[in-house]
Amino acid sequence: MVKLIFYGGVEEIGGNKILLEDNDTKIFLDFGMSFKKRGLYFEEFLTPRPANGIGDFLAMKLIPDIRGIYREDLLEHLGRKAEEPDIAGVALSHAHADHANYISFLHKDIPIYCGETCKYILDAVQEQSQRTIENEVIDYKKRPIFRRDYGKPTIKRIFKTFRTGKKITIDSLEIEPIHVDHSVPGSYGFIIHTSKGSLIYTGDLRMHGLHAEMTTDFMEAVKESKPIAMITEGTRIDREKSNESENTVYNNSKKEISQCKNLSIVDFNFKDVDRFTTFYRIAKDLDKKLVISFRHACFLERYHKDKKLRTPDSIDENILLLKPKRMTGTYIGEDYKEKYIRKRLKHPNLITAEDITKKPTDYMVILNFWYFNTLIDLKPNNGVYIHSLSEPFNEEMEISYERMQHWLNHFDLRFVQSHCSGHICGLDLRELIQTINPKILYPIHTEHPNMFKKIPTKVEIVREGKMYKL
Repeated sequence: MVKLIFYGGVEEIGGNKILLEDNDTKIFLDFGMSFKKRGLYFEEFLTPRPANGIGDFLAMKLIPDIRGIYREDLLEHLGRKAEEPDIAGVALSHAHADHANYISFLHKDIPIYCGETCKYILDAVQEQSQRTIENEVIDYKKRPIFRRDYGKPTIKRIFKTFRTGKKITIDSLEIEPIHVDHSVPGSYGFIIHTSKGSLIYTGDLRMHGLHAEMTTDFMEAVKESKPIAMITEGTRIDREKSNESENTVYNNSKKEISQCKNLSIVDFNFKDVDRFTTFYRIAKDLDKKLVISFRHACFLERYHKDKKLRTPDSIDENILLLKPKRMTGTYIGEDYKEKYIRKRLKHPNLITAEDITKKPTDYMVILNFWYFNTLIDLKPNNGVYIHSLSEPFNEEMEISYERMQHWLNHFDLRFVQSHCSGHICGLDLRELIQTINPKILYPIHTEHPNMFKKIPTKVEIVREGKMYKL
């Protein structure tokens, strides 16, 4: 008997945690953070208490209270007995936090199956992030952490990586990972061969990106498998068409930056290789240097290892690393405590904000909103700010968006929205579903599941925690 239980991604965008059971084999499809649920109770200065381990997460139902999946140290910290893992593995579709981050809580003996590039991204995230209980995906420190434990080695997870064409076996299940186009490289959908037939999990995908052919590959392979069921994302089921494209981002952004008489600031998710490539091209075309942060360098250096991505290294002749000020207000090397900065201080292409102000039209600076205080040093008055991210979609983001506008107004920076979504639009999604023609459809990762009822196939509107038998 094949069973499905959805512990996340139900009437929300992200937070996917799907338990698949086929006879005696149990696996999870993704195990991500729910930004929506977390945001109901917590914010920047009101967070789950590290001293309470997973207690706050269980109490507020941010993770399911089920046996045989959580770390021994976290259970013991909570006053429970350690449990042998009851899950054979996690099939991780891609490296976005809403699909990957709560792997942090899982037992060390549960292997994580993911794409090679996905693992590169997770490594980069860990290198430049401050360790918290919510981002210990690669490895973790045993809780509670006592002073005597400082300096002790971390406990590493088991990762098994793949590429398209390499089938993986998890106990009795055979899984075919097939690349899909999304706003982060190393994204996959899965054909899962169960005892009842093939089950499809789309992960996140799109048809309007630079590599739509990858999603087409997935669609054709899935169609051939004649699936009995399909779990699909539906982020933009309510958006009929997509007028976005990476070429549009390139053309619009290049036009705005070419007309700018001062410094050009751009902001995008650095996990998005297509977006990086777009602004790298613009910088070269306009004879400007692209200035990135040390955090961005962590990603770029790993992307450079993947020859299929064809991205430059962090010491490329067209790239500069922006050296941040320390708490002393200086650039003295000994003052940098972060390892990811210290290991790159001898790179030949470092630059400071003061250097940039001498001739600002020579540069394009990639600057995330959370580092907008750097604008005080960059002095980008009457410049342009290209916002190449999704528009705000929840209350917390709205507040940050409003604060961002205050910064831009203060420096008279012209705001330009130029973005291409990582998610498939409604028209393309309906065509994909009708081409694949599953016997039953489970829509998740969407706030509009009822819109799927318009599609001429059997649709199950899922409920969180309910068991569905195939």
